[in-house]
Amino acid sequence: MAEQKVNVNGKGFDVVLNDASKGSINGNPFGLDIQKVSDNIYHVIRDHRTYEVEMLEEGQVKVNGHLYTTETMDRFDALLKQLGMDRGAAGKVAEVKAPMPGLVLRILAQPGAVVSKGDGLLILEAMKMENVIKSPADGTIASIEVQQGKTVEKNQVMVRFA
Repeated sequence: MAEQKVNVNGKGFDVVLNDASKGSINGNPFGLDIQKVSDNIYHVIRDHRTYEVEMLEEGQVKVNGHLYTTETMDRFDALLKQLGMDRGAAGKVAEVKAPMPGLVLRILAQPGAVVSKGDGLLILEAMKMENVIKSPADGTIASIEVQQGKTVEKNQVMVRFA
């Protein structure tokens, strides 16, 4: 079973796929009959209606001649996006939020420091494990919003970028 968030032309849907032909969209069950016509074209029957689906480049689908822009995220992609650490935001990161509640053990970077993607910013202890919180992008640190030895809550802003 695969749970995904799917945006089609900017409208969001929660999709659960039980297998290639059954699942639910926003909690409403569906069933499909799918036949592969060629490498990127499929014939689909849903609720006694037929559709010709052509898979174009990533993020582009044509259904019965109508072009749709799609974005698919699994639960991890959705979490990263919620935390402001998604790939699309990597070039313009404004802040890093706590992924979980925990204790700030050590601050590794200081305001004004220029950091690269993947550089350690701080160490957060959560569930008896030390987690290095890394920079999601290249940038300059504007401020550190947490203090060593203090606790943070999930989604609390820890670092702001300039």
